[in-house]
Amino acid sequence: MDMLLNAASLLTGYIVPFLIVLTLIVFVHEMGHYLAGRWCGIGVTAFSVGFGPELIGFNDRHGTRWKLCAIPLGGYVKFNGDDDAASTPDYGKFTTLSEQEKARTFLGASLWRRAVTVAAGPFANFILAIAIFAVMFSLYGRQVADPIVSEVRPDSAAAAAGVKPGDLLVALDGTPVNTFDDVRRYVSVRPEMQVVVTIRRDGATLDLPMIPQRTELTDQFGNKMELGVIGIVTTQESGNFRVIEYGPLAAVGQGVVQSWHIVTGTFDYLSNLVVGRMKADQLGGPIRVAQASGQMATLGVAAVLQLAAVLSVSIGLLNLMPVPVLDGGHLMFYAVEAVRGKPVGPGAQEIAFRIGMMLVLMLMVFATWNDISRLLG
Repeated sequence: MDMLLNAASLLTGYIVPFLIVLTLIVFVHEMGHYLAGRWCGIGVTAFSVGFGPELIGFNDRHGTRWKLCAIPLGGYVKFNGDDDAASTPDYGKFTTLSEQEKARTFLGASLWRRAVTVAAGPFANFILAIAIFAVMFSLYGRQVADPIVSEVRPDSAAAAAGVKPGDLLVALDGTPVNTFDDVRRYVSVRPEMQVVVTIRRDGATLDLPMIPQRTELTDQFGNKMELGVIGIVTTQESGNFRVIEYGPLAAVGQGVVQSWHIVTGTFDYLSNLVVGRMKADQLGGPIRVAQASGQMATLGVAAVLQLAAVLSVSIGLLNLMPVPVLDGGHLMFYAVEAVRGKPVGPGAQEIAFRIGMMLVLMLMVFATWNDISRLLG
């Protein structure tokens, strides 16, 4: 009985939220490819959420097979002329088609049509994230606090630089800051990097160089992460905590800003990873996403949707990486084609795709290993 209860708890607490989040992101990504392809006059033979054996499906009046498959770790749109789910062109069959039939294949489409169709998937992910954030800001607003220092932690970077309670932070490395969250977001991705903090004290402006300390923090669920901190705290009274409400258009603008913060934060993390200021063990795979989905589910639907928005931006960015088999790899080939005036040869593309597949599989294995190590640790 206990085993059945544990299994039911695992299903409802982690697997179901994970599948909801992932299915939403995958569906929107592939719908971006589908709609752009149809708009560009390219025929679609299959639209799949998931891989492997088909669970359910139907054919629409355009001849597209819509299906849900057994392995819910992605999806694909198969266009006319594709040999497989990875959009590998069927060159042999292509040569047997009439000119009219070739025009409705992905391989036979003009360069700009292929580029638009490929780029539409990641673009749809960004649109989804902006839409989710916009809805959240419209419904709940945004809680902010002024960047006023209430307390300086002993032995911190701020203490060493001479920050005092009552100081107002006005800029970081010359970039103006308006809220305490602006400060936290900026320094968190700059551990062990010098940051010039501009403060206002008694009407005077001071520039105080300091180096955020790399610190391991634990969230409410026990997840550990390493961030840069300077050691300042604000309070309800001095920080003037308040909720800013937004109309529909302003909420969309804030959705764009929030999505952009995720993009810049991702690149900051990757650059820190390359130079050794961040650990690679913070990279997570499907297990960590499932865990995060279950944890957010305990906080309510809004938290799950915000996680979906963050993951949607991340997946959009990942797909734009210039790695063959990813959307960015296809766009890279199209850029080469635009420069040289003809497509990259099938043989070279096949070799590149094999290398790209190997890199993606290595990344998945590494991320999954991180997930397992985190659970066992």
